[in-house]
Amino acid sequence: MAEISIRDAAKTYGKTTIMAGVNLKVANGEFVVILGPSGCGKSSLLRMIAGLEDISAGEIEIGGVVVNALEPRERGCAMVFQNYALYPHMTVAENIGYALKVARVPKAERLARVKVTAESVGLTDYLDRKPSQLSGGQRQRVAMARAIIREPKVFLFDEPLSNLDAKLRVQMRHEIRKIHNRIKATSIFVTHDQHEGMTLADRLVVMNKGTIEQIGTPAEIYDRPASLYVAGFIGSPAMNILPGTYSAARAAVVLDSGAALNLPFPSGIDDGRIVQVGVRPEHLTLVPPGTGTFDATVEVVEELGPTRLCNLMLEDVALSVLTEGRPELASGNTVGVRVTMDRLHVFDPGTGLRINANEAVRHRQPEPALAQI
Repeated sequence: MAEISIRDAAKTYGKTTIMAGVNLKVANGEFVVILGPSGCGKSSLLRMIAGLEDISAGEIEIGGVVVNALEPRERGCAMVFQNYALYPHMTVAENIGYALKVARVPKAERLARVKVTAESVGLTDYLDRKPSQLSGGQRQRVAMARAIIREPKVFLFDEPLSNLDAKLRVQMRHEIRKIHNRIKATSIFVTHDQHEGMTLADRLVVMNKGTIEQIGTPAEIYDRPASLYVAGFIGSPAMNILPGTYSAARAAVVLDSGAALNLPFPSGIDDGRIVQVGVRPEHLTLVPPGTGTFDATVEVVEELGPTRLCNLMLEDVALSVLTEGRPELASGNTVGVRVTMDRLHVFDPGTGLRINANEAVRHRQPEPALAQI
């Protein structure tokens, strides 16, 4: 079993705390993606699991064993790095089998395992080549094969695709997910790319400034973001955020423009409370002026192939509408916007937390005072 439990993990450098109060449990065989911007602490957390950085406080448990004091080689983890970390003077076969050679595995067994592992990642025809003779995607496959051959309890991926071009990143996402489905090892994947997180993860862990903002499946986090931070970070184009005031008499949020957004759920929000309403661009529809929830002015229309992204202004608030088809619009046009009311999200602008009262929404862990990395 390779279940991972992280309890109250913290990381400090001198008097500077960059991570605190992190709690996470990863089930045996689960693929978890830790997602967040540069400096949020995600790579430090991964390196603490691997033993490449010391944990300042808390516990990390792998397979029922607390590993805080164990050396990296004793933890049963294999790590795949962003820069591949291949030996340039060795062939692909030698790179893949190096860990077995160090472990004094007999040569015949080592070669047999290299052959099987290379076949599993599509490298059979490249075993005699040096890393300099490979493409970026092939080098990343070698790095993955080198990890797989050790038969580790845990795979740790530290932004392994960030050096690849966009097309190759998509291909390698598919390869990584297929390999995981085949070998069923517990995997933790760190990235700043939400597309990687959404497509790879069984569960997403969204981090911000050294704490966990939300944990859930990609669909749960996209459909029910727990905070303004998550709402803005997950989704491309980003969620629209509209400021307003809740009116109990109208059971609606009245926007600063005067338009009313009727809340389709029991809100439990105090009358007159200042809130922010989120709605994703695909949950807005363009209609003739005067026939929607409100009218807005066209600023810029972006072509996205089968869709268009219409950037509008509602008085001084910018919002985006993702349309199917190609409506004829020009800068300065007035359009009506119809809001899909049952897809609204309501947030407290002070705490940043979601306040829809009919949902279990407080996912954020306690947030200490942290220094920005």
